Amino acid sequence: MIREGDRVAVALSGGKDSLTLLDALLLLEKRAPVQFSVCAFTIEQGKFLRPIQPLREYLAAKGVAWTYFHDAPSFRLLKEQPGHGCDLCSRYRRRAVYEVAGGLGANVIAFGHTADDFCEALLRNTLFTGRLSALPPVTWSRDRQFRLIRPLVFVTEEITSAYTASLGAPVVPCGCSQKTGTVRRALRGLFAQLEQEYPHLKEKMLAAMGNVDAGRLLDPRFLDLEPGRAAPAGPFPIVTEL
Repeated sequence: MIREGDRVAVALSGGKDSLTLLDALLLLEKRAPVQFSVCAFTIEQGKFLRPIQPLREYLAAKGVAWTYFHDAPSFRLLKEQPGHGCDLCSRYRRRAVYEVAGGLGANVIAFGHTADDFCEALLRNTLFTGRLSALPPVTWSRDRQFRLIRPLVFVTEEITSAYTASLGAPVVPCGCSQKTGTVRRALRGLFAQLEQEYPHLKEKMLAAMGNVDAGRLLDPRFLDLEPGRAAPAGPFPIVTEL
């Protein structure tokens, strides 16, 4: 994920996951066999439930170079209150992330998505979009200016909660995390219920993402329908109504 000479910008949301990620990368910076540097930034979209000042003081004490970016378009969105879902807010945030990371001279952006997020994404995409996909641990921005990494792919939120508590890190929650009636909240409830009986559920799901048996799915591109005959160019058409 991290290579010689990288400048890694950590997308610090103020939550437990990205705070854990930042501390892990700071420790890795001192021990890794490659030389790289770490900085952090936060995109303010008007949804934090607590003042950001404790986070500023915490990072200053650690000597972390931190950029706090007030995203004016996101604030206009909140003020105008148009009918929109998370996709529009995410689009604004993505634009701001690339703008800030470019200004910091970073070539790598690190996100704090955990094992829980990967498993939820797999179910969400399967159940609601008709695609068998999750989150990529390593990928590129569309213009290939930035390498995007998610180092906490095998780390659960149970671990990040305990770790940030041990650090005494000031968690600044976002209002989006408090929303009820969302797909994400429903999936989290489903996982919590199932894990009472199957405690290693997420471990199995993560293992499955790395052990794909494409020949036992329905995409004709991966099916050996007739020996020696090329498979069709695309997947079966899917019609969904949500």
